[in-house]
Amino acid sequence: MSKLTRERDYFNWLIAQIEIPEKNPHTYYDLFARLHDTEFIFVVGNDDNRIADGRDLRSEFLYGWKNRPRPVSVLEVLIALSRRTEFVCDEGTAPQWAWVLLENLGLHKMWDRVSVRKMNKVDEILANLIWRTYERDGRGGFFPLQYAREDQTKTEIWFQMQEYAMEKFGY
Repeated sequence: MSKLTRERDYFNWLIAQIEIPEKNPHTYYDLFARLHDTEFIFVVGNDDNRIADGRDLRSEFLYGWKNRPRPVSVLEVLIALSRRTEFVCDEGTAPQWAWVLLENLGLHKMWDRVSVRKMNKVDEILANLIWRTYERDGRGGFFPLQYAREDQTKTEIWFQMQEYAMEKFGY
């Protein structure tokens, strides 16, 4: 299998991990490609664990492939995080959670063909996510809260997810 074929197959495997609601008539290839081309950088302690989770997807897809030099993408982190969220919330499936995370980021409106203006908005949303310049209550991040007790821009993603689950499901 050539490197290019493997990359394409891996990308297609990743996007198959996202369940777009049936009533939604749109495709999101441009958005998913941008998410996959954008490196996820951690700026809060222990969020490197989310990068490790994303890297583990590579091993799942093709044993031993996780050591490839490409940085972990936002798409990989989102897919891995959807799996963690399914486990923590014990509600829905990981592919459904992947879509919820996209909605929480406001990216569900960025269907194909993404115009230059919309792609600039996608880049802005991703920069806010990565550099933690979203709202204190988590709006603009993966896990927005109605009643944030702590500044979510300074809170590890794992604990954001925990608080989100408690608020949403009362755990």
